[in-house]
Amino acid sequence: MKKRITVYCGSSATVPPVYVDVARELGRQIALAGAELVTGAGRTGLMGAVAEGAKAAGGTTVGIIPQFMVDRGWHNPAMDELIVTPDMHSRKSRMAESWGCIALPGGIGTFEELCEIMTWRQLGLFDGNVVIYNAEEYYNPLLGMFGRAVAEGFMNPDHLNLFKTVYSAAEAVEAALAPHAGESFSPKF
Repeated sequence: MKKRITVYCGSSATVPPVYVDVARELGRQIALAGAELVTGAGRTGLMGAVAEGAKAAGGTTVGIIPQFMVDRGWHNPAMDELIVTPDMHSRKSRMAESWGCIALPGGIGTFEELCEIMTWRQLGLFDGNVVIYNAEEYYNPLLGMFGRAVAEGFMNPDHLNLFKTVYSAAEAVEAALAPHAGESFSPKF
């Protein structure tokens, strides 16, 4: 069975083109590594671009999206597999059934997904790799906030090991596919 890599990213169609290019390249690298791409199944923005990149390189794409988003027509019909969930919570749980997760630039939804998967890793609910792809140094303010949280005692310094920060698509895929203790996500609730 192929390993799956989940990519969290924005679906806004109004972002600078450099981020769209980064997303396409990440999708391409995931396909070239022989992994399946998992996204939130959006058709626009970085979410659409990462799927385009994977498909153009012969990869397999899996989109996981809640029913209300399908009802609004937000899904990407070009996904190889579309999994429709009843709600956002189910969507995030299904997206975490991956070997590793990569956060590309995004907005509130992406920040929430990234922080939640890091929390799950901290609590032992997710044993996969968590990667922050700091394209164009987009995540510098968040990384600074993590540093401040450690400095002021809100985070244990070891929590900075819950994720790896990288600066290229190739590094992101390598970090996401790196060996770890588990074979895949298995809920421990």
